[in-house]
Amino acid sequence: MTIARALTIAGSDSGGGAGIQADLKTFTVLGVFGMSAITAITAQNTLGVHGIYNLPLEAIGKQIDAVVTDLGVDAAKTGMLSQASIIELVAEKIRQYSIRNLVVDPVMVAKGGTRLLEESAQHALIRYLLPLAQVVTPNLPEAEVLTGREIRTVDDMREAARRIREFGVGTVVVKGGHLEADAIDVVYDGETFEELRSPRIHTRHTHGTGCTFSAAVTAELAKGKSVMEAVRAAKEFITCAIADSLELGGGHGPTNHWAYGKKFHT
Repeated sequence: MTIARALTIAGSDSGGGAGIQADLKTFTVLGVFGMSAITAITAQNTLGVHGIYNLPLEAIGKQIDAVVTDLGVDAAKTGMLSQASIIELVAEKIRQYSIRNLVVDPVMVAKGGTRLLEESAQHALIRYLLPLAQVVTPNLPEAEVLTGREIRTVDDMREAARRIREFGVGTVVVKGGHLEADAIDVVYDGETFEELRSPRIHTRHTHGTGCTFSAAVTAELAKGKSVMEAVRAAKEFITCAIADSLELGGGHGPTNHWAYGKKFHT
């Protein structure tokens, strides 16, 4: 039996809604064997981030070495990489092991507003990691930071996608969850644009949506899907996860990672 293998290189969310916890749940629901290299431990819940503790570079590197050299990796994603030194190390490992199916979720700010990427690390993200990415999945605030431009319309999203792709990215997915109309994502591969639309779901339980979406893209790439097939499937996955809310916690609750599986088994 051959099973697809996906690696998440990201931070741990003690509340289980984002980070490696969200990634591994997503991998499992989509039938992919999930592995992890933890970059940081966070103390957080639906009300916010209460502590961030970065792991030593040696610990991060050895986790990646251990996974790749024994289990193998069909696709990988990055999430919270809070410091320039961590970004440079992860980029070095991606190159060392020639991991081509790389999804970069440029995690910068938590749902509650806590910065998860030091300002000094933004340049390292652009210089070292984005050129290795097959797919990058910024939300609107992240796309604004990467481009230095305000984004208020779909046309702005298209221009942002063009500019981000110039950093050497294969395909850019600018997520429009922060717009007020339908949830529109703009996908750009350097030649064509595609807009993925879904009705806006009014809920405060959206913690971990970015992690979950990028993990779904990674899982589908690990299974051999094309980039557009993977992005479309991830859009459906995250829409289901938001619509079937778990309503946990007193703040921004998590999405429902089981919802997509329930859709096909009920």
